[in-house]
Amino acid sequence: MDSHYFMHAPMAHLVIDPIADRIVAVNEAACRLLQNTDTVLRQQRASRLFALDLAGLVVFSEEVMTRGYGSSQRLLVRCGEHAERMDIHARCLATDPITLLLCLQPLKEWHARQEQLEVEHHYQSGIQHWHRVAQVFQEFERQNQLLLDAAGEGIYGVDEHGCAIFINPAGERILGYRADELTGKNIHDMVHHSHEDGSHFPIEDCPIFTAFRDGDVHMVDDDVFWAKDGRAVHVEYTSTPVYDNGRIVGAVVVFRDVTQKKADHHRLLAALAEVEQLKHRLELENAYLQEEINSGFNHHQIIGQSAAVQHTVRQIQLVAATDATVLIQGESGTGKELIARAIHETSSRSRRSLIRVNCAAIPADLFESEFFGHVKGSFTGAVSDRPGRFEVADGGTLFLDEVGEIPLHLQGKLLRVLQEQQFERVGEARTRHVDVRIIAATNRDLKRYVDDGQFREDLYFRLNVFPIESVPLRRRRDDIPLLARHFLDKACTRMNKPGLKISLSQLERLMQYHWPGNIRELENVIERQVILTQGPTLQFSDLQWPSLALPDSNVSERSSKTSDDPMVLSEGDVRQQQQANVLAALSQCQGRIFGAHGAAALLGIPPTTLASRLRKWNIDARQWRKRSNHEHSCGESLDHGRYDGVR
Repeated sequence: MDSHYFMHAPMAHLVIDPIADRIVAVNEAACRLLQNTDTVLRQQRASRLFALDLAGLVVFSEEVMTRGYGSSQRLLVRCGEHAERMDIHARCLATDPITLLLCLQPLKEWHARQEQLEVEHHYQSGIQHWHRVAQVFQEFERQNQLLLDAAGEGIYGVDEHGCAIFINPAGERILGYRADELTGKNIHDMVHHSHEDGSHFPIEDCPIFTAFRDGDVHMVDDDVFWAKDGRAVHVEYTSTPVYDNGRIVGAVVVFRDVTQKKADHHRLLAALAEVEQLKHRLELENAYLQEEINSGFNHHQIIGQSAAVQHTVRQIQLVAATDATVLIQGESGTGKELIARAIHETSSRSRRSLIRVNCAAIPADLFESEFFGHVKGSFTGAVSDRPGRFEVADGGTLFLDEVGEIPLHLQGKLLRVLQEQQFERVGEARTRHVDVRIIAATNRDLKRYVDDGQFREDLYFRLNVFPIESVPLRRRRDDIPLLARHFLDKACTRMNKPGLKISLSQLERLMQYHWPGNIRELENVIERQVILTQGPTLQFSDLQWPSLALPDSNVSERSSKTSDDPMVLSEGDVRQQQQANVLAALSQCQGRIFGAHGAAALLGIPPTTLASRLRKWNIDARQWRKRSNHEHSCGESLDHGRYDGVR
């Protein structure tokens, strides 16, 4: 290659080594085009010039190396601070090492050159055809001048090369161009060069130009024309071919500005989406309310006259009038949710719903979705937008039951919402604000959890603003007669067995029992006896645990004095009592045997001893774990109605 001719060639040339990814040589025209010096360019990697389309460069290079030559108009080349699409012709100069000679020309210059060549071609073939095309559109414009001037839609005519012949006044107003600014120029390059997102709109894909090839009328109802001031004008248009002696000589385009129409449509869709969200939220609230109506805790009275109950009632009255966060702690089955409902019903938020969340039943991977909601497509299975519990509880109260079961790595996300009362749905950047009162409940010793590193200290203090203890039934034995009569009336009504009674001696037996399952177990026992009894009086012969043998010493004097002679138990009764005690412990610990929270620790015996007894009695502790998992998966409303174990 003569370096003198190469360096001073009028077209931009550069030689690259595609294997080593380097620029071997570059001429002066290429330096001007690429806006850099020879030295800088040869120090760069060749692929950097094509960094916006490396895959296209690889395919193009493979074609040239295979065929020996090639051309492309699809590659973008970096020219200084911007990129331009180029008309590239290439040839393989050598094979060892492989070098490719590239001739570059900006595509807009190539188009201009092609137009010039076409003009010259038409000029050479005869100026008469141009006159004839002009006459066709002049005749069309003359015959329809009144219509063109009066029409509210924009109308312009283009020849078969896409150059504007005329444009009516409405078109000038919509696009902001005067007729003389468009006439004779390629209309696609002027007003139709890009899509709405700013990406390039190839002229070969334009429906207006497609009409020149297929001769069909093309109607488009969602596109944009670009006004003189750079605005994207949303339009509907129809492109109709114009024939002269059976030959297509151009097209007439009628277009309408639908920017306002589209904006109104978007606002309508947004309004409908908001209505749909409100509808879904109301449906969720209604579903929660229906669950509560159908649940076993649909009464909102705290039954009892003991000092412990009266103290709890006074605490409820004090805190209900405020928006303070409440932490209710107590054993399972003691009525923690009943206290939460009493606080909500007595507060100013009672007109809105109390939304309950069983934190122990929510899988860790669905925590954010359940609490904060998600948008459609944010994860597999998210087929529609869904508000979370915080959003549904807006203006009301959110009851976080079993809050101690929230995994440690998720507690920080909950803390942020409690502090700021704002969150984002999963998959959405929009921040939502809510006004929610928090009531939390747990049967765990959260302070010990904090000391053990299982619960965040800052979250604990955030929840423990106003603590309330839910007293176990063994510490309020004086309330057992009232509770028993209430549950008896309720069970008799449900089972359609009116008139059943509890004798004084049987009532004393109930008051001597330890009640590890608390109020929930009491209701369960009474309901079971209502089902089993054949006479007018309920019998509780299966409650064989005298209070003397129990660790709780808070037994009322009345209970200890009214017992008859010491009950003599047979060996079978003792074995049945022992088995019942073990089953109650397994139920309370949800099948766990080992560990600080296992049934063995609750019973005060070694875990190996308990395991040996279970094998001897053919008892599988896993059934309590399966039952617990099943009840969690069945939804929160089932949790109200199950009293076969202790949570």
